[in-house]
Amino acid sequence: MEKQRPLVLVTNDDGIASPGLKAAVRGVLKYADVIVAAPCRQQTGMGRAFPRTEDLGIIEEVPYEVDHFQVPAYAIHGSPAYAAAYGILELSPRKPDLCVSGINYGENLGMTLTCSGTLGAAFEASSQKVPAVAVSVQADLSIQRSEDFQEYDWTVPQAVVEKWAGWALKNLGRDGMDVLNINIPAGIQDAEKYRITTQSRQNYFEFCAPGDRDRTKPYELQARKCVNEELLERDSDIYAVYKERIISVTALSTVMSLPVDKVKI
Repeated sequence: MEKQRPLVLVTNDDGIASPGLKAAVRGVLKYADVIVAAPCRQQTGMGRAFPRTEDLGIIEEVPYEVDHFQVPAYAIHGSPAYAAAYGILELSPRKPDLCVSGINYGENLGMTLTCSGTLGAAFEASSQKVPAVAVSVQADLSIQRSEDFQEYDWTVPQAVVEKWAGWALKNLGRDGMDVLNINIPAGIQDAEKYRITTQSRQNYFEFCAPGDRDRTKPYELQARKCVNEELLERDSDIYAVYKERIISVTALSTVMSLPVDKVKI
C-alpha cells in the first residue's frame, strides 16, 4: 500500500492573492498534499484576533494553480487566525499534519511578533494541535499592509519553506517546540545561511506619538523600526536578521507562563 503523503495547510495574513502564499505552496508540494485557506484580503497586524464582522465565515472556493497543478484553495472572510481555524476544522479532508503560515511581506521579530497575523495563524493552528511554521521575508514597512504586491525573487524563501517544513513534519511538536518563526533578510542568496535564535526582548517596531491632531477624527498610529544596538542580544532573532544578515530560526512555545518555582512573590 502506498504511504499517504502528509497534509499541509498553507495560510497567511497578506491575503489569498499574495505571491508569497503561492511560494509557500510550491515549497511543500514536492512531499505533501496541500490545502490553502487564507484571508480574502490583507490582514497584516491582526495577531491572533477573532473580530466579529458582518461577513465573518463566508468562504469562497477559488481556482489556485501552482505549476499546472490545481490546489484546493479557499478565501476566508475573517482574520488569519480564523482562516487557520476554518481550514483545520471545516475545510481539510483530515487533520493537517502541519500548518505553514506565509511567506509574509515583512519580518516578524522580537516582542513585535505577537502583533503578527502570520504568527497569529500559526498560534491558532498550534492550539488545534497542528504544529506550525511561520515564514517572513524582510520588507519595507511602507509595503507591509499593501495589496499591491511588489515583485520579489522567491527562490530562496521557497527553498527555506521546503527545508524547514520538511524538518517540522518530522520534529516539530516535541521538546516544547510548537511553532517555528523563520525570518529571511532581504537579498540573501543562500537558504542554508541560518542560525537558531531566541526571541529578542526588544520591540522591532514601535508606534510614534502623534503630534497635534483633531481627536474627533479617525487616526492610525504610525510605526517605525527601532533597534537598540547596544542592548541587542547577540543570540536573538533581531541580531541575526538586522545585524548579521542571516536567516533566523526561532523555536516558540505557545505556553507563555514561567514555571511556578521561578516565580518569587
